[in-house]
Amino acid sequence: MAKMLVRGTGALAVPFGRAERHGDALVVGSGPGEWTVLGGRAQHAAESGPGDHLISVIDVTHGRALVRLTGGRAASLLAKVCAIDLSDRVTPDGTAFRSSVAKLITDVVRDDRDGTPSYLLHCERSSGQYLFDSLLDAGAEFGIEPTASELR
Repeated sequence: MAKMLVRGTGALAVPFGRAERHGDALVVGSGPGEWTVLGGRAQHAAESGPGDHLISVIDVTHGRALVRLTGGRAASLLAKVCAIDLSDRVTPDGTAFRSSVAKLITDVVRDDRDGTPSYLLHCERSSGQYLFDSLLDAGAEFGIEPTASELR
C-alpha cells in the first residue's frame, strides 16, 4: 500500500490529530504541518493540495509497516498495550495520534469500518513484525485472528 509523508504549511486541509478520506486515500494530520497519506493514489492525493504552498512529498511506502485492528473488542485489546483513553468520547472515528503501543512509538488512526471500531497502526518497517506479534499476544484472550485486509 502506498504511504506518503507530506510536509508544508497549509499543504492539506486535514487538521493535526484528525484523519479524513480523500477519494481512495486516507489523509492523516500526523503533526503540525505534516500529513501521512495512505492507500490508493496516495501520490495524487498528496500533491492535490493548494498550488501556492511549498510542500515536500516523500514516499515512505517501503519504510513503514501498517497493521489494521478491527472488531468490537479492538479498543480493549489496544488498552492492554497503549495508555491512551480509547473511548468513543475521547478518540472517536477519525482521530489520529502518536503514542507508545507495546513500548513502540506508533501512529494510531481510528478508521472505523461499517460502524465497527477499527484502528490503523503505523510504525517503522523494522518494528512491524514486533508490533504484529505483540498485538496477537495481547489479543489472545479476545480470540484475535490475522486476516489479509486492504485500507478501503
